Parts: sequence; structure tokens; C-alpha cells
Amino acid sequence: MLDDQLKAQLGAYLERVTQPFELVASLDDSETARDMRSLLETIQSLRSDKITLRFDGKDARKPSFSLQRTGAGTQDLNLRFAGLPLGHEFTSLVLALLWTGGHPPKVEQDVIDQVKALDGDYQFEVFMGLDCHNCPDVVQALSLMAVLNPRVKTVVIEGNAFHKEVTEREIMAVPMVFLNGEAFGAGRMSLEEIVGKLDTGAAAREGAKLSAKDPYDVLIVGGGPAGAAAAVYAARKGIRTGVAAERFGGQVNDTLGIENYISIVETDGPKFAANLEAHVRAYEVDIMNLQRADKLVPAAEPGGLVEVHLANGGVLKGKTVILSTGARWRNVNVPGEAEYRNKGVAYCPHCDGPLFKGKRVSVIGGGNSGVEAAIDLAGIVSHVTLVEFAEQLKADAVLVRKLLSLPNVTVHTNAQTTEILGADGKVNGLRYKDRATGAEHLVALEGVFVQIGLVPNTEWLKGTVELSKYGEIIVDAKGQTSVPGVFAAGDATTTPYKQIVIAAGEGAKAALSAFDHLIRSSAPVAA
Repeated sequence: MLDDQLKAQLGAYLERVTQPFELVASLDDSETARDMRSLLETIQSLRSDKITLRFDGKDARKPSFSLQRTGAGTQDLNLRFAGLPLGHEFTSLVLALLWTGGHPPKVEQDVIDQVKALDGDYQFEVFMGLDCHNCPDVVQALSLMAVLNPRVKTVVIEGNAFHKEVTEREIMAVPMVFLNGEAFGAGRMSLEEIVGKLDTGAAAREGAKLSAKDPYDVLIVGGGPAGAAAAVYAARKGIRTGVAAERFGGQVNDTLGIENYISIVETDGPKFAANLEAHVRAYEVDIMNLQRADKLVPAAEPGGLVEVHLANGGVLKGKTVILSTGARWRNVNVPGEAEYRNKGVAYCPHCDGPLFKGKRVSVIGGGNSGVEAAIDLAGIVSHVTLVEFAEQLKADAVLVRKLLSLPNVTVHTNAQTTEILGADGKVNGLRYKDRATGAEHLVALEGVFVQIGLVPNTEWLKGTVELSKYGEIIVDAKGQTSVPGVFAAGDATTTPYKQIVIAAGEGAKAALSAFDHLIRSSAPVAA
């Protein structure tokens, strides 16, 4: 199952196991079960003094295996993997082994305490895909909760190994989480987000704690490439720097391949986002994750403090503020889109594409993201119909040539999507209008992937800073907004070309401008 290099790496990790535990497998006669047996035997052989292995499990969901602590006085553990946790989930498996074996997680102590204090019985099922780059965060969060709290039970289910169950439960997007049999959430979620949904008093407590913080010299709102670069540049000036981010890494988390960030030949979005946060944490920056800004209050007088009000009631203050709230996927805004989201309407072809294997799908959008999505999906699904509003595809020529060479792709340009249709809670068609003739057309299909660009996350700023007609924050050459002491950078601004490398550069520029503003506003008055 594992090559020699991977075995060596796994063996080095398992040296960190300090407490004994056992792996209990429930197998059938499937090929997946045979592979699971081989994987578990390899794991056990690498740390046989601490890990034991049994094949007498009685779980109804086969093939699967549980992790169980052994020894007197040990806390119960309810963590099970159904199917093979390989691909993107191999790291999740390694972490589960380490945590079960006593290795401490790299999580803030107050979050660990919050998990341990959860009062209730929680039975989680998380469906994941091995090619899904959004799934590991959710899998690892729910696995750790089961390790920390005996009243939390987590089953991690690989969708392809349990395709019948996926179909019966109408799961059309991963990660998909069920709690006590009911839908709990879909898409990427962090440990803090999940715990926050369970601990209803957490938001108010967090808001009060944030309000008590001292003012920052530079307060950054948003943790994508622009916000991260701003934080590094500000912190290197030796000034008090804080970052309030709804999701560190921002839209980068949803990007699979990154091949145009200079000096990095190739990486993926989640890895790049993790590196952004690690770089910021290398400095004395106060990172406040899972914070959504609701209101900006300019300083009452020159040299005063700017306030950022948060959704949880907290208020942060800064001598200067850098807005780097980024952008999100744009909705097509037609009947059926909201109704069938995660029931056939999807926005991440890399995550959800495998769930549509052998089916018919459509991609809305003819830019680079849309054409790339269509190319990727064509290798998985039976047929792809691409619908583009403009008269021609807007993607790079090399991508267009590749797309048009594929035998199972149909392209409709000058076509306006008018409705996404469905029945019994699932998508079954898409309706579009030929903009030249006005003729209506219906395409029978099972999935629709929306890829029509981004919309800036600036609704909360209306009436405070000057915005363009597209909702972008208007900035000058130094990143200054219409409000003194408030700067902006990245995809939320009027800066052209929404690229990671440009956002990072603009974030650095905004931090330098904020520092210059601090110097000039605090300089003594001339005699």
C-alpha cells in the first residue's frame, strides 16, 4: 500500500506515539478491505510496541476500522474511518494516530478546553473524497473532537467506498457533515467554527474578550494574501499589529493548483494558505480567526482611533486599519441556484467533481476558471456542457484549444442561463437562452458548476468608504481609501487583475503606507 519513502516518513511520525492503543478492523471481502488490512498491518509493524491490531470488529459499515485506547484509566475514544483515508486524507490519518497515541495537537488551549467542556452527545458522520482539498480540515477537526471528548463520536466516510450510501442520502458535495443523523454543514469548516456552532454562548464570550484588547497600531481586516503580506510588513516595523480574519487564507483555500506565484513552481491553495498563516505567526502578530467584520467607524478626530465592529459584538480599535476582505464566488442568481446548492449546484469542481462520475454536468462561465473546470470534469463525467454569456470564451487560448479538443464537451457561447431545474431535491436540468435568436434550450443533466468570477466582500462598508459601481474599495496608488488612516489591498479593491501575487504586493504597499501615516500623524508639531 505504501512505498518505502512513505513508510519511512510514517515510521518517523509514529515514534512520537507515547500511549498504547489498538486498531480494530471490521472487514469484508472487498478489494478496499484487502487494501485496508495491508495499510493497518504496515502501521502496526512500524510501532508494534505501542500499537496493536485486531480484525474482529463488528461494525456494520465495512470495511472500516476504529482507534481505541488501551490500558487502565484511559478515556473512551469513538473515532472510526470507513474506507481508506489516503490521498489528501493520509495526513488526517497520521494526525489521528498521533493524537490517539498521546501526541498533543497544535491547537490553542482555550479551544481544547472548549471541546472538552461540550455538554451533550454528538454523533458525527463526515463524508469526504480523497481528491477533496477542503475535506481534511473538517475531517481533522471532527477527529480531534472525538479524541478529546468521549461524548463525541466521529465516523469518517470515504464516499467512493460507500457509493450506495452516498446515493441514498443524496450527498452531492463534500465534505458533508451529519450530526445525530441530521445535516449539520457542508464545505470547509475549521475546528473553531464547528465548536462555535455547538457552544452557543461562545460568540458573546469571544466578543467581550476582543473588545478588551488594547488598540493596534495597524489593524488588518482579512487574512488572505493581501492581509498576510500587510501583517508581515507591519510587524517587521516593530509596531503592534493585529489581524481579524473570517478564514485565514481567504479564497486561496478554494484554489487547487497555483503555478504562477513567482519563486514557487507549483503548490496548492490549502498548502499556500497554511504557509501564509505560518509566516505571519513567525512574528508578534495577534491573529484573530473566525471574525466577520460588520461595521467600520472612522476616527472621530484626526489622530483618533478607527473602530471595527464584529458580528459577535466585539469591537477592535486601530490607529490605522487595512481592509483586505477579498472576494467570494459570484452567484449566477437564477431560479433554482439557491434551492439546489449542494444538491447538484456546486462551486468547487476539484472537491465535488468525483461525486458526478459518469453523469452529465454543466459549467457556467467561459473564463479561465470555467474552462479549467470543464477540462477537469471532462475526465470524470460522461459529458460537460459549458455555457458562456459572452460571444466567445474569455479563457487563455491554450485552455480553449484543449477544451475544444475534448470529445465529451459541448460549448454554447452567447448563451444566458435562465434557470436551474430539479426534482425530488436534486438537479435534473439547466435552461438557457440563445442571446442572438431568443430561443430557449433545455439541457438534461445532474450537476451545475458555477464559475463566473468573484464579488468583493465589501457590503459592510457601504456608506463609510467610497466604493466603485462594482462594490470595490476605491484606493489610490498608495492604497489609501477615502477615509483617513484606512487603507485597503487585494481583491476587494479597484486594483486591476485579481491575482495572488498582486494582492500580496498591494498588501505590503498598504502596510508601508499605514506605517508612513503613523509616522507623520505622530510627528511633533514644528516650533
